Amino acid sequence: MSYTIALNFEDGVTRFIDCKVGEKVLDAAFRNRINLPMDCSDGVCGTCKCRCDQGEYDLGDDFIEDALSEDEVEKRLVLTCQMIPGSDCVIAVPVASTVCKTGTVRFEATLASVVAHDDAALEVSFDIAPNSVAPIFLPGQYVNIAVPGSDQVRAYSFSSAPGASRFSFLIKRVPGGLMSACLDGATVGQRFSLTGPLGSFYLREIKRPLLLLAGGTGLAPFLSMLEVLAERGSQQPVHLIYGVNRDVDLILVDRLQGLASQLPSFTFTTVVGDVESAHPRKGYVTQHMTPAHLNGGDVDVYVCGPPPMVEAVRRHFDAEGVVPSSFLYEKFTPTKIVTPDEAICA
Repeated sequence: MSYTIALNFEDGVTRFIDCKVGEKVLDAAFRNRINLPMDCSDGVCGTCKCRCDQGEYDLGDDFIEDALSEDEVEKRLVLTCQMIPGSDCVIAVPVASTVCKTGTVRFEATLASVVAHDDAALEVSFDIAPNSVAPIFLPGQYVNIAVPGSDQVRAYSFSSAPGASRFSFLIKRVPGGLMSACLDGATVGQRFSLTGPLGSFYLREIKRPLLLLAGGTGLAPFLSMLEVLAERGSQQPVHLIYGVNRDVDLILVDRLQGLASQLPSFTFTTVVGDVESAHPRKGYVTQHMTPAHLNGGDVDVYVCGPPPMVEAVRRHFDAEGVVPSSFLYEKFTPTKIVTPDEAICA
Protein backbone atom coordinates (compact mmCIF):
# COMPACT_ATOMS: atom_id res chain seq x y z
CA MET A 1 0.00 0.00 0.00
CA SER A 2 1.16 3.52 -0.71
CA TYR A 3 -0.20 7.08 -0.86
CA THR A 4 -0.13 9.45 -3.82
CA ILE A 5 1.58 12.75 -3.07
CA ALA A 6 1.17 15.72 -5.41
CA LEU A 7 4.14 18.09 -5.28
CA ASN A 8 3.12 21.52 -6.59
CA PHE A 9 6.17 23.60 -7.41
CA GLU A 10 6.43 27.39 -7.49
CA ASP A 11 6.64 27.46 -11.31
CA GLY A 12 3.27 25.68 -11.71
CA VAL A 13 4.64 22.20 -12.39
CA THR A 14 3.04 19.31 -10.52
CA ARG A 15 4.75 15.96 -10.00
CA PHE A 16 3.07 12.94 -8.45
CA ILE A 17 5.04 10.46 -6.36
CA ASP A 18 4.14 7.34 -4.41
CA CYS A 19 4.91 7.33 -0.70
CA LYS A 20 4.94 4.03 1.18
CA VAL A 21 3.14 3.64 4.49
CA GLY A 22 5.46 4.93 7.22
CA GLU A 23 7.81 6.55 4.69
CA LYS A 24 8.82 10.21 5.02
CA VAL A 25 7.97 12.48 2.10
CA LEU A 26 11.57 13.59 1.61
CA ASP A 27 12.71 9.97 1.30
CA ALA A 28 9.88 9.17 -1.09
CA ALA A 29 10.77 12.16 -3.26
CA PHE A 30 14.42 11.12 -3.46
CA ARG A 31 13.34 7.56 -4.31
CA ASN A 32 11.30 9.08 -7.14
CA ARG A 33 14.39 11.08 -8.25
CA ILE A 34 13.06 14.46 -7.12
CA ASN A 35 15.53 16.42 -5.01
CA LEU A 36 13.39 18.42 -2.61
CA PRO A 37 15.33 21.14 -0.72
CA MET A 38 17.13 19.78 2.35
CA ASP A 39 20.25 20.20 4.47
CA CYS A 40 20.07 18.23 7.68
CA SER A 41 17.19 15.75 7.14
CA ASP A 42 16.88 15.65 10.96
CA GLY A 43 14.21 18.32 11.62
CA VAL A 44 16.79 20.90 12.70
CA CYS A 45 17.43 23.34 9.84
CA GLY A 46 13.98 23.97 8.33
CA THR A 47 15.33 23.93 4.77
CA CYS A 48 12.75 21.35 3.64
CA LYS A 49 9.78 23.41 4.88
CA CYS A 50 6.70 23.19 2.64
CA ARG A 51 2.94 23.54 3.09
CA CYS A 52 0.47 20.66 3.02
CA ASP A 53 -2.65 21.99 1.29
CA GLN A 54 -4.57 18.75 1.55
CA GLY A 55 -4.40 15.42 3.31
CA GLU A 56 -3.54 13.83 6.64
CA TYR A 57 -0.05 13.42 8.03
CA ASP A 58 2.06 13.01 11.15
CA LEU A 59 5.10 15.14 11.94
CA GLY A 60 6.17 13.28 15.06
CA ASP A 61 8.13 15.26 17.67
CA ASP A 62 11.71 14.87 16.47
CA PHE A 63 12.06 18.42 15.13
CA ILE A 64 12.99 21.61 16.97
CA GLU A 65 10.85 24.76 17.13
CA ASP A 66 13.52 26.83 15.37
CA ALA A 67 12.92 24.62 12.34
CA LEU A 68 9.11 24.62 12.59
CA SER A 69 7.21 26.74 15.10
CA GLU A 70 3.85 25.90 16.70
CA ASP A 71 2.26 28.72 14.71
CA GLU A 72 3.62 27.24 11.45
CA VAL A 73 2.31 23.81 12.41
CA GLU A 74 -1.16 25.36 12.90
CA LYS A 75 -0.88 26.78 9.37
CA ARG A 76 -0.11 23.28 8.00
CA LEU A 77 3.53 23.99 7.26
CA VAL A 78 5.55 20.79 7.34
CA LEU A 79 9.10 19.54 7.25
CA THR A 80 9.22 16.94 4.49
CA CYS A 81 12.10 15.21 6.29
CA GLN A 82 9.69 14.47 9.16
CA MET A 83 6.29 14.31 7.45
CA ILE A 84 4.73 10.83 7.24
CA PRO A 85 1.49 10.87 5.21
CA GLY A 86 -1.65 9.17 6.49
CA SER A 87 -3.55 9.70 3.21
CA ASP A 88 -3.04 11.08 -0.28
CA CYS A 89 -1.64 14.61 0.08
CA VAL A 90 -1.09 17.82 -1.89
CA ILE A 91 2.09 19.69 -0.93
CA ALA A 92 3.09 23.19 -2.06
CA VAL A 93 6.86 23.34 -2.60
CA PRO A 94 8.17 26.96 -2.44
CA VAL A 95 10.81 26.55 -5.17
CA ALA A 96 10.81 25.96 -8.92
CA SER A 97 10.73 22.40 -10.21
CA THR A 98 14.07 22.92 -11.98
CA VAL A 99 15.75 23.59 -8.61
CA CYS A 100 14.63 20.11 -7.57
CA LYS A 101 16.01 18.60 -10.78
CA THR A 102 12.62 17.65 -12.12
CA GLY A 103 10.08 19.08 -14.54
CA THR A 104 6.94 18.40 -16.49
CA VAL A 105 6.00 14.93 -17.68
CA ARG A 106 5.41 14.31 -21.37
CA PHE A 107 2.95 11.66 -22.53
CA GLU A 108 1.34 10.59 -25.77
CA ALA A 109 -2.36 10.28 -26.54
CA THR A 110 -4.53 9.36 -29.52
CA LEU A 111 -7.54 11.36 -30.62
CA ALA A 112 -10.77 9.55 -29.69
CA SER A 113 -13.43 12.08 -30.74
CA VAL A 114 -14.11 15.71 -31.64
CA VAL A 115 -17.62 17.02 -31.04
CA ALA A 116 -18.35 20.47 -32.47
CA HIS A 117 -20.78 22.75 -30.64
CA ASP A 118 -21.62 25.06 -33.54
CA ASP A 119 -18.99 27.78 -33.78
CA ALA A 120 -18.62 28.01 -29.99
CA ALA A 121 -16.36 25.16 -28.91
CA LEU A 122 -14.96 21.72 -29.56
CA GLU A 123 -15.33 18.91 -27.07
CA VAL A 124 -12.21 16.81 -27.59
CA SER A 125 -11.39 13.47 -26.00
CA PHE A 126 -8.24 11.34 -26.03
CA ASP A 127 -7.13 7.84 -25.13
CA ILE A 128 -3.69 7.22 -23.73
CA ALA A 129 -1.37 5.98 -26.45
CA PRO A 130 0.19 2.50 -26.27
CA ASN A 131 3.42 2.43 -24.23
CA SER A 132 2.58 5.78 -22.64
CA VAL A 133 1.49 6.55 -19.09
CA ALA A 134 -2.02 7.78 -18.23
CA PRO A 135 -2.01 11.36 -16.91
CA ILE A 136 -2.37 12.00 -13.19
CA PHE A 137 -3.67 15.45 -12.32
CA LEU A 138 -5.63 17.45 -9.77
CA PRO A 139 -9.16 18.49 -10.80
CA GLY A 140 -8.84 21.95 -12.35
CA GLN A 141 -5.30 21.57 -13.72
CA TYR A 142 -4.25 21.84 -17.36
CA VAL A 143 -1.76 20.44 -19.86
CA ASN A 144 0.08 21.84 -22.84
CA ILE A 145 -0.93 20.09 -26.06
CA ALA A 146 1.51 20.27 -28.97
CA VAL A 147 -0.17 21.19 -32.26
CA PRO A 148 0.87 18.48 -34.76
CA GLY A 149 2.78 19.84 -37.73
CA SER A 150 3.94 22.96 -35.87
CA ASP A 151 6.27 24.01 -33.09
CA GLN A 152 3.40 25.51 -31.10
CA VAL A 153 1.61 24.31 -27.95
CA ARG A 154 -1.73 25.30 -26.48
CA ALA A 155 -2.86 25.05 -22.86
CA TYR A 156 -6.20 23.41 -21.99
CA SER A 157 -7.80 22.41 -18.71
CA PHE A 158 -9.06 18.87 -18.25
CA SER A 159 -12.86 18.67 -18.36
CA SER A 160 -12.80 15.04 -17.22
CA ALA A 161 -12.16 13.67 -13.75
CA PRO A 162 -8.73 12.33 -12.75
CA GLY A 163 -8.48 8.60 -13.24
CA ALA A 164 -10.95 8.43 -16.13
CA SER A 165 -9.92 5.96 -18.85
CA ARG A 166 -10.66 8.61 -21.49
CA PHE A 167 -9.75 12.24 -20.77
CA SER A 168 -11.25 15.31 -22.37
CA PHE A 169 -10.96 19.04 -22.96
CA LEU A 170 -13.33 21.84 -23.92
CA ILE A 171 -11.62 23.98 -26.55
CA LYS A 172 -12.90 27.38 -27.63
CA ARG A 173 -13.30 27.55 -31.40
CA VAL A 174 -11.23 30.53 -32.51
CA PRO A 175 -11.67 31.65 -36.15
CA GLY A 176 -8.25 31.09 -37.71
CA GLY A 177 -6.96 29.58 -34.46
CA LEU A 178 -4.11 27.13 -34.85
CA MET A 179 -5.56 24.33 -32.72
CA SER A 180 -9.13 24.90 -33.96
CA ALA A 181 -7.98 24.59 -37.57
CA CYS A 182 -5.89 21.54 -36.74
CA LEU A 183 -8.75 19.71 -35.03
CA ASP A 184 -11.13 20.47 -37.90
CA GLY A 185 -8.91 18.29 -40.09
CA ALA A 186 -7.80 15.75 -37.49
CA THR A 187 -8.68 12.05 -37.66
CA VAL A 188 -9.56 9.57 -34.93
CA GLY A 189 -6.44 7.73 -33.81
CA GLN A 190 -4.13 10.62 -34.63
CA ARG A 191 -1.32 10.94 -32.11
CA PHE A 192 -0.80 14.05 -29.97
CA SER A 193 1.91 14.94 -27.47
CA LEU A 194 0.90 16.45 -24.12
CA THR A 195 2.95 17.89 -21.26
CA GLY A 196 1.82 18.39 -17.69
CA PRO A 197 -0.02 18.57 -15.43
CA LEU A 198 0.40 22.25 -14.66
CA GLY A 199 -1.26 25.01 -12.68
CA SER A 200 -2.21 26.06 -9.17
CA PHE A 201 -5.92 26.30 -10.04
CA TYR A 202 -7.23 23.06 -8.61
CA LEU A 203 -9.86 21.91 -6.15
CA ARG A 204 -8.79 22.36 -2.54
CA GLU A 205 -10.11 20.51 0.50
CA ILE A 206 -13.80 21.33 0.95
CA LYS A 207 -14.32 23.11 4.28
CA ARG A 208 -17.04 25.64 3.40
CA PRO A 209 -19.50 26.50 0.58
CA LEU A 210 -18.10 26.90 -2.93
CA LEU A 211 -18.95 29.55 -5.53
CA LEU A 212 -17.74 28.66 -9.03
CA LEU A 213 -17.74 31.35 -11.73
CA ALA A 214 -17.19 30.19 -15.33
CA GLY A 215 -16.86 32.26 -18.48
CA GLY A 216 -17.35 30.36 -21.78
CA THR A 217 -14.99 27.40 -22.07
CA GLY A 218 -13.75 28.32 -18.60
CA LEU A 219 -16.41 25.76 -17.68
CA ALA A 220 -13.92 22.95 -18.41
CA PRO A 221 -12.01 22.77 -15.10
CA PHE A 222 -15.27 23.03 -13.15
CA LEU A 223 -16.62 19.95 -14.93
CA SER A 224 -13.58 18.05 -13.68
CA MET A 225 -14.04 19.42 -10.14
CA LEU A 226 -17.77 18.64 -10.10
CA GLU A 227 -17.18 15.06 -11.23
CA VAL A 228 -14.87 14.61 -8.24
CA LEU A 229 -17.32 16.29 -5.84
CA ALA A 230 -20.14 14.07 -7.10
CA GLU A 231 -18.00 10.96 -6.61
CA ARG A 232 -17.14 12.03 -3.06
CA GLY A 233 -20.71 13.01 -2.25
CA SER A 234 -19.70 16.44 -0.91
CA GLN A 235 -22.21 17.91 1.56
CA GLN A 236 -21.14 21.56 1.32
CA PRO A 237 -23.29 23.81 -0.93
CA VAL A 238 -21.76 24.30 -4.38
CA HIS A 239 -23.13 26.91 -6.78
CA LEU A 240 -21.91 27.54 -10.31
CA ILE A 241 -22.66 30.67 -12.32
CA TYR A 242 -21.93 29.95 -15.98
CA GLY A 243 -21.77 33.06 -18.18
CA VAL A 244 -21.43 33.27 -21.96
CA ASN A 245 -21.67 35.98 -24.61
CA ARG A 246 -24.23 34.34 -26.95
CA ASP A 247 -26.97 31.73 -26.70
CA VAL A 248 -24.94 29.37 -28.91
CA ASP A 249 -22.04 29.54 -26.46
CA LEU A 250 -24.14 27.97 -23.70
CA ILE A 251 -23.10 24.33 -24.05
CA LEU A 252 -23.04 21.15 -21.95
CA VAL A 253 -25.96 22.30 -19.82
CA ASP A 254 -27.26 18.72 -19.93
CA ARG A 255 -24.03 17.54 -18.32
CA LEU A 256 -24.48 20.12 -15.55
CA GLN A 257 -28.03 18.88 -15.02
CA GLY A 258 -26.71 15.34 -14.74
CA LEU A 259 -24.14 16.42 -12.16
CA ALA A 260 -26.85 18.25 -10.20
CA SER A 261 -28.86 15.01 -10.04
CA GLN A 262 -25.78 13.14 -8.77
CA LEU A 263 -24.81 15.83 -6.26
CA PRO A 264 -27.84 17.25 -4.39
CA SER A 265 -25.76 20.07 -2.87
CA PHE A 266 -24.93 21.41 -6.35
CA THR A 267 -26.95 24.11 -8.12
CA PHE A 268 -26.14 26.25 -11.13
CA THR A 269 -27.24 29.40 -12.91
CA THR A 270 -26.70 30.19 -16.61
CA VAL A 271 -26.30 33.76 -17.88
CA VAL A 272 -26.09 35.18 -21.43
CA GLY A 273 -24.49 38.58 -22.07
CA ASP A 274 -26.24 39.35 -25.35
CA VAL A 275 -29.05 41.85 -24.61
CA GLU A 276 -30.99 40.45 -27.61
CA SER A 277 -30.97 36.95 -26.15
CA ALA A 278 -34.22 35.23 -25.19
CA HIS A 279 -32.47 33.65 -22.22
CA PRO A 280 -34.25 34.46 -18.92
CA ARG A 281 -31.02 35.69 -17.28
CA LYS A 282 -28.90 38.24 -19.08
CA GLY A 283 -25.86 40.29 -18.15
CA TYR A 284 -22.67 39.33 -16.34
CA VAL A 285 -21.93 36.71 -13.70
CA THR A 286 -21.39 39.46 -11.11
CA GLN A 287 -25.04 40.50 -11.52
CA HIS A 288 -26.30 37.08 -10.51
CA MET A 289 -24.38 36.49 -7.27
CA THR A 290 -26.71 36.57 -4.27
CA PRO A 291 -25.86 37.10 -0.58
CA ALA A 292 -26.64 33.41 -0.05
CA HIS A 293 -23.93 32.47 -2.56
CA LEU A 294 -21.39 34.68 -0.76
CA ASN A 295 -22.31 33.34 2.70
CA GLY A 296 -21.00 36.44 4.46
CA GLY A 297 -17.54 35.87 2.99
CA ASP A 298 -17.26 32.35 4.39
CA VAL A 299 -16.98 30.91 0.91
CA ASP A 300 -14.27 29.61 -1.39
CA VAL A 301 -14.50 31.32 -4.79
CA TYR A 302 -13.09 29.78 -7.98
CA VAL A 303 -13.10 31.84 -11.20
CA CYS A 304 -12.11 30.68 -14.69
CA GLY A 305 -12.62 32.80 -17.77
CA PRO A 306 -11.18 35.61 -19.89
CA PRO A 307 -9.04 38.19 -18.04
CA PRO A 308 -11.72 40.96 -18.18
CA MET A 309 -14.17 38.65 -16.44
CA VAL A 310 -11.71 37.68 -13.70
CA GLU A 311 -10.87 41.33 -13.06
CA ALA A 312 -14.57 42.30 -13.07
CA VAL A 313 -15.24 39.71 -10.37
CA ARG A 314 -12.34 40.99 -8.30
CA ARG A 315 -13.57 44.59 -8.61
CA HIS A 316 -17.09 43.50 -7.70
CA PHE A 317 -15.93 41.94 -4.46
CA ASP A 318 -13.91 45.06 -3.61
CA ALA A 319 -16.91 47.30 -4.30
CA GLU A 320 -19.19 45.13 -2.17
CA GLY A 321 -16.64 44.86 0.63
CA VAL A 322 -16.66 41.07 0.37
CA VAL A 323 -13.49 39.19 1.28
CA PRO A 324 -13.97 35.48 0.51
CA SER A 325 -12.08 32.92 2.55
CA SER A 326 -10.16 32.06 -0.63
CA PHE A 327 -10.15 33.43 -4.16
CA LEU A 328 -8.62 31.19 -6.82
CA TYR A 329 -8.65 32.04 -10.50
CA GLU A 330 -7.45 30.99 -13.95
CA LYS A 331 -7.33 33.40 -16.89
CA PHE A 332 -7.23 32.37 -20.52
CA THR A 333 -6.93 34.19 -23.84
CA PRO A 334 -7.20 33.09 -27.49
CA THR A 335 -3.84 32.72 -29.21
CA LYS A 336 -2.20 32.76 -32.64
CA ILE A 337 -4.37 33.35 -35.68
CA VAL A 338 -3.22 31.37 -38.71
CA THR A 339 -3.82 31.45 -42.43
CA PRO A 340 -5.40 28.44 -44.19
CA ASP A 341 -2.09 27.20 -45.54
CA GLU A 342 -0.67 27.12 -41.99
CA ALA A 343 -3.50 24.98 -40.66
CA ILE A 344 -1.64 21.70 -40.85
CA CYS A 345 -2.43 18.82 -38.47
CA ALA A 346 -0.24 15.93 -39.47
